[in-house]
Amino acid sequence: MTPLLAALPPVTVQHYLLLSGLLFAVGLVGVLFRRNIIIVLMCLELMLSAANLAFVAFSRVHGNLQGQVMVFFSIAVAAAEAAVALSIIIALYRARGGVDVEDAAEMKG
Repeated sequence: MTPLLAALPPVTVQHYLLLSGLLFAVGLVGVLFRRNIIIVLMCLELMLSAANLAFVAFSRVHGNLQGQVMVFFSIAVAAAEAAVALSIIIALYRARGGVDVEDAAEMKG
């Protein structure tokens, strides 16, 4: 091991949870304050990734694979959700010519 790496403190679960909380906060700010549906979808995926990181961190602490299995299923569901959401966004763009949140709110009929 190089001397530089030996001088670094070990990465603990608190570091992972802090990173997870920061990622979740950035995603939440994006969901609340952005108007473009594609950006909102990416921020939702960022929030889901933050939750997945917390699952993996707790799985590592408890020494079992249950959290990692949960993340595996979560990623599979997120892929299906992203495919459906993107197809809805494409339909919205074709119908309205834009992908703002207000455009989607007006399509109630």
